[in-house]
Amino acid sequence: MKKRPITNLFTTVICLCALAACETAEKPKDPALVSKPKQTEVFALQKGSLSTSLNMPGELIAFEKVDLYAKANSFVKKIFVDVGSEVKAGQVLASLEAPEINSQLSGAAARLKSTEATHINSKAYYERLLETSKTPGTISPTDLDQARARAQSDLAQLEAARASYGESTNNRDYLTIRAPFAGVISARNLNTGAYVGPSGKGSDLPLFVLQQQRKLRLSIAVPEAFTALVSTKNELTFRVNALPGQSFKGKIVRLAGAIDSRLRSQRVEMDVDNSQKKLLPGMVAEVVMPLPSNDSSFVIPETALLNSAEGNFVIRAEAGKAKKIAVKKGRVSEGKMEIYGELQVGDSLVTHASEEIRNGSPLHP
Repeated sequence: MKKRPITNLFTTVICLCALAACETAEKPKDPALVSKPKQTEVFALQKGSLSTSLNMPGELIAFEKVDLYAKANSFVKKIFVDVGSEVKAGQVLASLEAPEINSQLSGAAARLKSTEATHINSKAYYERLLETSKTPGTISPTDLDQARARAQSDLAQLEAARASYGESTNNRDYLTIRAPFAGVISARNLNTGAYVGPSGKGSDLPLFVLQQQRKLRLSIAVPEAFTALVSTKNELTFRVNALPGQSFKGKIVRLAGAIDSRLRSQRVEMDVDNSQKKLLPGMVAEVVMPLPSNDSSFVIPETALLNSAEGNFVIRAEAGKAKKIAVKKGRVSEGKMEIYGELQVGDSLVTHASEEIRNGSPLHP
């Protein structure tokens, strides 16, 4: 009689477990708990344009610059300008003296007068013989020919004397150093009484360095990759460290038309008006050059480019599989970039490319 309660309790536990198992087997699965394949974000490839600019250094140089040397060996007699002097075209900068040049000029002048007198005499003698020879039998043809030859020889001697005198005059003019154009004297390397001469023959340094500063050149070296986007229509702005907060504008006026073999760049120049003399030759400028947009290129987010050791790729979704397409990078601006490759408008590209997506692996866009 005492064993019956234990048996009933055991039977009840077994029934409850069986009931719980039945409920678990009959309960449907939650859809949220069912595993789904990982989806990949893609976008449709389109053509577009990027508005970019190129920042690069430039150098301000004088529009015209010349080193002035003495033409003849001489001594400095007087100096009329100094460093910083503003001069006009043709203004006298210094006068030199060379006694031997004055002697040569005096000798040339004397020879010129002598040959002039000789030529006048021989010419007059020939003309008299010519007039007399009009009477038959008075003058022999030989005497007439000799007189004519003498007159022509004296004329040649006169022309040579005139050339010699002109050369001596020019040498004397070289003793006066004049400014070939208006500008500012930026260097002076002479003193009164100093011996000067041509470069390497009395003067290792120029007498003066003259620079035109009211108009400057801004020289820029544009990298080879951007030369096709540069033209004389480009307008740009630049700044200099010496004038913070101020910007200057200009327009490209000259292109070198060739690539420098060392820098792999093209020299580009613009003219800068410096009438207010705020800028100085030799200053380094920070140039901002806007680059024109190009509507014929593909534009993608930067995240869609896979940069690997093998090169640059984008991942295209084809029939549910990934395919790497080799591309070349173009310009980059505000999270977007230009690419060039065997692509078509409307291609589905992976937005976030990574090394985890293998070539030929399944994709679920």
